[in-house]
Amino acid sequence: MPNHLALILFVHAHTAVGRAAGRRLVPSDERGQATTEYALILLAAALVGLMVVAWATAGGGAARISRLFNSVIDSVIDKV
Repeated sequence: MPNHLALILFVHAHTAVGRAAGRRLVPSDERGQATTEYALILLAAALVGLMVVAWATAGGGAARISRLFNSVIDSVIDKV
């Protein structure tokens, strides 16, 4: 039996046992909440990333990043 079929059978059996015991495994009003929050976090992270790229390429940030990188490399080389 392929793994995905075994997983499906396990989930169905687990859900049936929970319902038989009178427990609700997942409240119906919260289904999909974690997925929605995860999607919103990914969108926010992508927006921040795009803003950093826009700043670095158009706002003179490339020179600042270059200076920062050079100072970090120089500092590491001086300690070696």
